[in-house]
Amino acid sequence: MSLVDEYRRQSGWRDRVGALDALPPLEGCLVMDLGCGLGDVAEQLVGRGARVLGVDLDEELLAVARSRDLPGADFVAADLREPFRLPVEVDGLWGSFLAAYFVDLPSALRRWSRHLRPGGWIALTEIDDLFGHAPLAARTRELLDAYAEEALEQGRYDFRMGRKLGAHLEAAGFHVTRELTLHDRELAFTGPAPPEILDAWSRRFDRMKPLHDVCGSELPRVKEDFLGCLANLDHTCTANIHCCVAAR
Repeated sequence: MSLVDEYRRQSGWRDRVGALDALPPLEGCLVMDLGCGLGDVAEQLVGRGARVLGVDLDEELLAVARSRDLPGADFVAADLREPFRLPVEVDGLWGSFLAAYFVDLPSALRRWSRHLRPGGWIALTEIDDLFGHAPLAARTRELLDAYAEEALEQGRYDFRMGRKLGAHLEAAGFHVTRELTLHDRELAFTGPAPPEILDAWSRRFDRMKPLHDVCGSELPRVKEDFLGCLANLDHTCTANIHCCVAAR
């Protein structure tokens, strides 16, 4: 299964409607979709009356987004870690499952908000505690925590970003107007996972090369324990999907 196929499958497990319902009225607004990926959110934004400017660095994903031929939507290649230029100001900024890759999020927010008109808004959705599932063996938990700490220290990813969204937005000069928690069929659920969810998690473990470095020879056991946890009838979850909407 290609990464594009995996992203398509994952999109069906996300609660986009809950986040979109929390936005200001979209009719006639220009929204910049940060890390737009396949354009699945852009399609829903357009369906609610918005015009969309999707930004991503991955040309393969952008090609899929452009193939949707969405009216009023354009997709451009840009590195969100660097300043980039646009010919227009936008009314709103949207970013889903993007913020955790920007460990110094307030700096990134200030950079992105240069494209936002005065009085515009931003909406961010991000997971908190990705590996927050139980029951897990103590050694599995120890290694997953070590991986999360290493990722933060190296500036790659913040596994606790979800709970920090509001504070980071305020630090970047925004005023938080809405905060909500979203359900997610893959990332934040209780009870045993169905086979397609277990398969998605198995593939995620295989893609996490730095996790392989942290776990070393223990990786197969860690992966088996985690998948067994998700399949357990007594599976519980402390992971949460946070959504924050803020105005400038």
